[in-house]
Amino acid sequence: MTSLLIAFSAGDEIAATATDDRTSIEITIGDDQRVLSRDAAADLQDAIGDALTERREFFRTAGEYREDGSYEVSRRCADSAGNAKVFRSFEELRRLYERLPGEFAADDVGRTGITGSRRHMIVRHVVEHPAFDCEMASRKPLRAAKTDLDAAEESPEDADDRRAELPAD
Repeated sequence: MTSLLIAFSAGDEIAATATDDRTSIEITIGDDQRVLSRDAAADLQDAIGDALTERREFFRTAGEYREDGSYEVSRRCADSAGNAKVFRSFEELRRLYERLPGEFAADDVGRTGITGSRRHMIVRHVVEHPAFDCEMASRKPLRAAKTDLDAAEESPEDADDRRAELPAD
């Protein structure tokens, strides 16, 4: 259970131990302490595990948060490893996306070390996933375009200045 709780805190402030009589589990996160029955602790572990391993299906691709913290992009309804790319985390996929140019193709994704048809799958996935401001620029050849380039490039101060310049009604 401790490994599941670590994902939700800074790290050192977590403890999960059995009580002296071994009938309950004592969980401490920071200053908050709870005692759960073994059944309740098992239910909590299952619920957290289910939340941590969420799978979302889109039109052509799927994304899955796996138990080990990694994020897998796969072709929807495909069942072979050749139809999937595993990232160490969702943030690793986000960093890959941020390094891509404003308009990009599978070849641009391939420059990051992703090979074969997985390059096209990644392009489609970032287009389909709502966490990425991106849309399909063309299908043949497959190209995607980032849609929120201005917001990504401007500083928060610039955004405040731009809002301040709007005329009042």
